[in-house]
This record gives sequence, structure tokens and C-alpha cells, in this order.
Amino acid sequence: MDERHALSAFAALSQETRLRIVRHLVAAGPDGVAAGILAGGVGASTSNLSFHLKELEHAGLVRSRRQGRSIIYSAVYPTLSALIAFLMRDCCQGRPEVCAPAMAALDACCTRTETARA
Repeated sequence: MDERHALSAFAALSQETRLRIVRHLVAAGPDGVAAGILAGGVGASTSNLSFHLKELEHAGLVRSRRQGRSIIYSAVYPTLSALIAFLMRDCCQGRPEVCAPAMAALDACCTRTETARA
């Protein structure tokens, strides 16, 4: 991810409702969530939700697909991973203890998800 794309993603995430949307979609997993459920989950009206989703889609953080009569939204995990990698790329500078807390937080998140599925 280059700096321009990272700035676009951070700008999209710098609004409270949009951040809630992305967090909700990340928690929902790759299958995503229908727009109506998403609106209720983040406490937004459907018109307000639509506005914010457009910004997130433009930044490449969210995608939509039609499923029957519903629009399903999901997080774009590769873009979110690239954003994290962009932030952490030069983290350690030869000192792994600097990155250890961030790596442990990510590892705990993934381990908890895998344990919950087992």
C-alpha cells in the first residue's frame, strides 16, 4: 500500500459512523451483513449508512454484492491488512520488543477466532 492509498483509507476511517461500520463488518466475517442489519448494528439510518458506505467503498475498505433483494456489505480484508502492514512496516528498527504488543494483540485476536470456531 502506498502513502496516498493509506491516507485515503485513514480519511475514510476518521469518522465515527464509518469506523463503526468497518468494525462491525470485520466482526461479521467474510460473509458480510445485509444493509438493514448493518444500519441497526451501527445505529444509523439507511440513508446515512448509504452515504458512509460509499466513502468506505471508494477507499477500498468495504465491498458490496447483491444477494436476492438484499445488498450485502463486507470488509475488504486484504486492504485492511495492507493498511496495518503500512503502519507496522518500519516498526521494529531492529528492536522486536517495540512491535511485540501489536503482534500479540493481532495474534490473540486470530487465536480467539479460531478457538471460537473449534
